[in-house]
Amino acid sequence: MAINRTPVLKRCRQLGLDPVVLGYSSSKTSKREPKRRRKESEYGMQLREKQKVKFIYGVLEKQFHGYFEKAKAMPGITGENLMRILESRLDSVIFRLGFARTRKEARQIVTHGHIMVNGRRVDVPSYRVKAGDVVSVAPKSKELLVIKSALVSNARFEVPAWLEVDIEKLQGNVLALPQRDQIDLDINEQLIVELYSK
Repeated sequence: MAINRTPVLKRCRQLGLDPVVLGYSSSKTSKREPKRRRKESEYGMQLREKQKVKFIYGVLEKQFHGYFEKAKAMPGITGENLMRILESRLDSVIFRLGFARTRKEARQIVTHGHIMVNGRRVDVPSYRVKAGDVVSVAPKSKELLVIKSALVSNARFEVPAWLEVDIEKLQGNVLALPQRDQIDLDINEQLIVELYSK
């Protein structure tokens, strides 16, 4: 399996992202803007938007292109469909519920078999949740330090309106799939659609 080993803060700086979007906080982040020698081309802006989304969700090119094709086949606006598909991945839902501090940590928690969907253990981070699904921490994993520390550090974060969380039971309900205005990322998904439409 391919792994992106680029340091997170360096990549955030390159893409103009705030590390907080990924669940990271660092006092070492630089306030200076990267120097641009010349005006960015239209293609450059489209590519940067695609790279941003892939980096935020931890998805590589082949899988991302597959998501785009699914989004294009769905009824509705392609860009919004793409964001909805990415946001409904199990690792992203675990991050949004506050059971992990970062999406990478959420991916690892899922891969190690600590998460259940509707009472069944699921160890595939790309598993797509549906409206009405109940996502919970497996009974044997409820005492895991990584999950407990995530709940403490994420106490100040707000769970999106399309999800409902019960901290006592360590479970969450997917009330509905997210609408674009419920996804709080500064992404222009239309640029990605334009890039793939060439």
